[in-house]
Amino acid sequence: MLSIGKQFADEMVKHSLADDPNECCGILAGKSDQVLHLYRIANAAKSPYRYLMDPQEFLNADLDSERNGWKFVAFYHSHTHSPAYPSMTDVRMALQSGYLDVHYVLVSLENKDEPQIKAYRIDEEGGVTEQDLQIG
Repeated sequence: MLSIGKQFADEMVKHSLADDPNECCGILAGKSDQVLHLYRIANAAKSPYRYLMDPQEFLNADLDSERNGWKFVAFYHSHTHSPAYPSMTDVRMALQSGYLDVHYVLVSLENKDEPQIKAYRIDEEGGVTEQDLQIG
């Protein structure tokens, strides 16, 4: 089960709202499935329909995580006007990235008064499976 502290969940929502109407993106790092750090990463695509993590910021997060003994636990991004479920583009990009051992966390701003956070795994065939998520 993916475990995200309330402070990290709140930060993802804050990041999503700040970048709206474009999607935001970032990385959750930690140990096992316990999130210990959040990296806000600039969306180089600057798009309301997709995200592309800034390569230099991604590298910086990777190096910092390694220095701290963490691994990438999840990639997060927002959906500004749709449910918290991976789109076909999200699945394609996950497959192309080769990162299939991380969770994909989505923050939906479909209802901005009650943002929704959900976690998924994407397998090598492009199958999407919702994961248990503990926030708190």
